[in-house]
Amino acid sequence: MHWLKKIGYFSAFIIPSLTILGFYLGGIANLSTLIFVYALIPAIDATVGRDRSNVPKDATKSVANDFYYRFITYCWTFFQLAFIIWAVWAASTQSLSIFEWITFTIAVSLSTGGIGITVAHELGHKKSKLERFYCKVLLMTVSYMHFYIEHNKGHHVRVSTPEDPATSRENESFYAFWWRSVTKGYLSAWEIENKSLERKGKSKFSIHNQMIWFTILPFIFAAALTFGISLIIGQFTWIPFAFFFAQSFLAFSLLEAVNYVEHYGLRRKKIDENRYERVEPHHSWNANHMVSNFFLFQLQRHSDHHFNAIKRYQVLDDYEKAPQLPAGYPTMILLAHIPPLWFKVMNPKLQQWNNLKSA
Repeated sequence: MHWLKKIGYFSAFIIPSLTILGFYLGGIANLSTLIFVYALIPAIDATVGRDRSNVPKDATKSVANDFYYRFITYCWTFFQLAFIIWAVWAASTQSLSIFEWITFTIAVSLSTGGIGITVAHELGHKKSKLERFYCKVLLMTVSYMHFYIEHNKGHHVRVSTPEDPATSRENESFYAFWWRSVTKGYLSAWEIENKSLERKGKSKFSIHNQMIWFTILPFIFAAALTFGISLIIGQFTWIPFAFFFAQSFLAFSLLEAVNYVEHYGLRRKKIDENRYERVEPHHSWNANHMVSNFFLFQLQRHSDHHFNAIKRYQVLDDYEKAPQLPAGYPTMILLAHIPPLWFKVMNPKLQQWNNLKSA
């Protein structure tokens, strides 16, 4: 792979760097991360354009096994852990205006949710116990650990069917989808884990139940931050606890916005009462915008990810016949928050795609 592309994946670290810089400059500088993500990246995407090139088949194995790409995700795991501790400390020990509080919290969530959950998603699909552990650490920092179970064993099985909480439906607003995906996804993770334990002959009330740990670990982490910072500053403060869960809420809401965009209105055909057709590339929306794909570790090549979930991000392929989004995720996420605009842009594209598929 070209060396410029290899370096490109380190660009994700620009976002938290801007957040740190904006925080210490103060005031309106806290907007720098938001402007970069939702204005500058889309502008660069539009200028640079799409990259539809794939890694040559004879090089796929060597590129997939190149430790360099795993090293980036490992670096991010340790960085995010340090970053969230710094952010909680900063929010708890500095005097901030309401504007600074809001913009700083959003900016932090763009790193922990936009990048962090993307990296967790990548790591959580791998066979390596170390990578799966790092996935869980990242998800703990955004209070969304059940995603590890529900995404792998729920969403990937039921994607683009009415049974999948994480698949948005045609004419469903992001806000209606958010509530359904968050609540039913969490309950689904419990159901999947309980059935797994039952098959193994273990009690769902035992320490072997991952969902018990996944539910309490973020609270333990937040409590440790709260009491640790309170001890250091010499007085008890609830700010660490409140800030941690505020950024968590925004972070996993960002994930749900991505979920909303990825499969909007796409459906698998039902073969019989109990079965749907296999997952194909045309069951996911894609975006090949080069710059946003660097920041998102090629998550926007979503068709190939669902076609082969264990495949590493650096070798995900573009599928020419898969449905294409008109812009990268940053732009589409903004549109998703304004339902009339979203429907105006995406419903005609969905109809056009359905007509093409049925032709």
